[in-house]
Amino acid sequence: MRVPLPRRLGALVVALSFALPLSAQEGGTRIPDEAIGTAVALRDSAMAGTGAFGIVESLTTEIGPRMAGTEADARAVAWAEERFRALGYDRVRLEPVTFPVWHRGHERAEVVAPFPQPLLITALGGSVGTGGEAIEAEVVRFGSLDELKAADPASVRGRIAFIDQKMERFRDGRGYGRVVGARSQGANEASRHGARAVLIRSIGTDSARMPHTGMMRYADDVTPIPAAALSIPDADQLARILERGQPVRVRLDIDAETRGEYTSHNVIGEIVGSERPDEIVFIGGHLDSWDLGTGAIDDGAGIAITMEAGRLIAALPERPKRTVRVIAFANEEQGLIGAYAYAREHGGDIARQIIGAESDFGAGRIYALRAGVKPEAREAIARIGEVLAPIGIAYEAEGGSPGPDVGPMVQRGMAWAQLAQDGTDYFDYHHTANDTLDKIEPAALDQQVAAYAVFAYLAAEAEGDFGSAPRTGGD
Repeated sequence: MRVPLPRRLGALVVALSFALPLSAQEGGTRIPDEAIGTAVALRDSAMAGTGAFGIVESLTTEIGPRMAGTEADARAVAWAEERFRALGYDRVRLEPVTFPVWHRGHERAEVVAPFPQPLLITALGGSVGTGGEAIEAEVVRFGSLDELKAADPASVRGRIAFIDQKMERFRDGRGYGRVVGARSQGANEASRHGARAVLIRSIGTDSARMPHTGMMRYADDVTPIPAAALSIPDADQLARILERGQPVRVRLDIDAETRGEYTSHNVIGEIVGSERPDEIVFIGGHLDSWDLGTGAIDDGAGIAITMEAGRLIAALPERPKRTVRVIAFANEEQGLIGAYAYAREHGGDIARQIIGAESDFGAGRIYALRAGVKPEAREAIARIGEVLAPIGIAYEAEGGSPGPDVGPMVQRGMAWAQLAQDGTDYFDYHHTANDTLDKIEPAALDQQVAAYAVFAYLAAEAEGDFGSAPRTGGD
C-alpha cells in the first residue's frame, strides 16, 4: 500500500486550513477552526491510501492465530512493540496483564443413533473436557436458553442439552446480544438441570460448516460440564434428526482444561502532546485472537486501523496539543482482561483520560459517529462529524455504546466515542476458522483509518473536555 509522505500531508494542511465554512461555536467544548484543515488533510490523505492493510497482513501472516497465553501471544506482543516503534511513535511501553490459561486439545462429536454420522463442533473457551474419555448420552433440544431454564430437570438429567436458537443478521450486530446467553450461560443452566454436557447452535449468521467458539464461565454453584458449539449446518442437521421422533444419542470427546497462569501485556504507543501531554485521547483494538482462524477481522483489523491512524498523526509537522495513545489490548477474548488491567492502572485519574474509542467490530466501513459525552461537548462531536460526512459517516446525536475494551474505563466515568462499523457479515466469520485476511477490503480499512485519525486528532486539539469524571461502579 502507498503511504502518504509527511511533506505531502503538510502541504495539504496549509491548503485546507480554512477550507471548511463550519459554524462557529459559542461556549462549551469547541474544535478550533485552525485544526479543521489539518483534520481534512488527514482524512483525504488516508482515503488516498494507507499502510493499514500491510499491518494486518503482517500480523496475520507472521504471527497468525494468537490465543491468549500461547507462545504466539508472546510473539504478537513483540511484534506490536516493534511495529509501534517502526511507525514513529514517540513512546512505546508494555503493561503486564496476568490471567488463567485455557487450553484446547482435540474435539470430536458424532451421532451414534439412530443415524450415525459425524458432527463438527468446537469447545467453548473456558470449557472443561470430557475427562479423558468420550461420553455418550441422549440429546434433548431447547429452542432458547429460556426454554432450558424453564424445563423440568427430569427431562434433562443425564442427557446432553442442545440449545438451538438462531441469530438474526443486522448491520449493527444487535442480534448477537439476543442469543449469546446460550454460549455464556448455557453450561450453567444445563448443569443445574443435571445435564452431562451442553451443545449450542453456533452464535453466528453464516451457513458455513465452521463452528464459532467464544468464552463462557462456570458459576460457583454448578458442577462444570463440557460445553461446545455446533456449526450452523450441523445444528440444523441435529435438529432434523431429532424431528424424526426417535431417541438421538451423541458421543462427545473433548480435551480442554485451564492450566495455571500467564502474563501477557497491553502494548501502548503514544504521540506525546505538545501542550497538555498528561491528557490522553486513546484509540485501540485487541491484539489477541481465538485459535481457529488468524484473527484478521477480530481484531487484527482494529489493531491495523488504529496503529495507522496514530502513524498519520505522528507524521504531521506538529504534534497535537494532547497525547494520542494507541492501545493493543491483551486478552479481550477471554473476558476483557487487558482492559480491566488498564482501568486499574489508569482509572484513578479518569479526568485526564479525555475520551476513548475502539475498533473491534471487523473490517466493514464506518457509517456513523456516536458519543457518550457531556452536553456541552456535543457540538464538538458534531463538528468532528462534519469532517467525516464526506466519507459516508453520519453524526448521530442519540444512541451508540462504547466498545468492549473501552467499557471498563467508561464504567469509571470516561467519555467515549463510537465509530460504528458495518457488521452485516461480521458474524459470518466471528470466532471461526474463516476469520482470515481475504475477508478484508484494503479500501475499507483506509476509510476507517481516515475516521480514527480525524477523531483522535480533533479530540486532542479540542478546547475544553468531553466530560470524563470519576464515578463509582468500575472494576
